[in-house]
Amino acid sequence: MKQCITYLLALASMNGVAAFAPSQFALQKQTVSLHAEKMSVSRADFMNGIKSAAVMALMQSVTVSPAFADEIKLESGVSYTVVNAGDGPKPDVGELAAIRFKATFGQTVIDDIFNTPEPYYTRVGSGGLLKGVEQIIPLMRVGDRWLVTIPGDLAFGKKGRPASAGKPRIPADATIAYEVEMVGLPGKEPELIELIGDVE
Repeated sequence: MKQCITYLLALASMNGVAAFAPSQFALQKQTVSLHAEKMSVSRADFMNGIKSAAVMALMQSVTVSPAFADEIKLESGVSYTVVNAGDGPKPDVGELAAIRFKATFGQTVIDDIFNTPEPYYTRVGSGGLLKGVEQIIPLMRVGDRWLVTIPGDLAFGKKGRPASAGKPRIPADATIAYEVEMVGLPGKEPELIELIGDVE
């Protein structure tokens, strides 16, 4: 590796002189030839040195990002990957849950409420969401953020969805990708319970 670097420095020096003082090019070329003979660097050794240097530079420049957890697939065909694991409670069926989500079909955004002032409130198990989303909501904890893949039969089904004002057309049996975050459970948040009192 040391020989390789010496050779590269000699080449750089030669090129610099050739650019600004052409009359000295032959002298520099002879000097490089003498350096190469003294080092006894074979072409294979030189190329291996270059490869090693390139690999080292690449390894130093790569930032390693934590991988997502493994994809989990339910019997229904719905699958999800945990992006962020929360440590809050899980919702009960019939309980009000505050969620945020982004739904996409390919590159088409169907809906995105991650940046709205208020989350979306839904009653767990009420059937107000796509069937695939209804299946995963009871499994989530407050603070969870999941990437969910919903097969066509648990999304918009055979009929799909026609285009309407502000809403794109969804073809039949389209697989829908959802990013869902469980923001809160109003019935289990101590601050709200203290504010409104125990209703039971």
